[in-house]
Amino acid sequence: MSTEFIWPIRVYYEDTDAGGVVYHANYLRYYERARTEWLNHLNIEHVQMLEQGVAFVVTMAELDYLKPATLNNELVIKSIITKVTPARILFQQAIWRDDLLLNKANINVACLKTATFSPCRIPTTIKEEFQRVC
Repeated sequence: MSTEFIWPIRVYYEDTDAGGVVYHANYLRYYERARTEWLNHLNIEHVQMLEQGVAFVVTMAELDYLKPATLNNELVIKSIITKVTPARILFQQAIWRDDLLLNKANINVACLKTATFSPCRIPTTIKEEFQRVC
């Protein structure tokens, strides 16, 4: 069973459309922030990865918009890793307001060489951290 990482976020005015509803593309930003915070929690920093010549990039994102989030909502993003392969990590993420599921997503992230933008193996130390939490 995978360890769940939980990250709180508040909906700001800048996140919403003219009706006070979170603009659809901002859910991707929320998910990205939660994954980045999880990396930071595991002591994996994007800067260090870039110094090693590798980066994580989203290769597939599938989102289901179930209910709207609105201005000033306090949300919780729940993330789990469902699979780690030599060059990919598959995430399931969901955004909740209290006990109400608002949005859910499947996100595939690949490891790339920054010099060539070609797929590469996830560095061993990073892969071991991910395998520890899934």
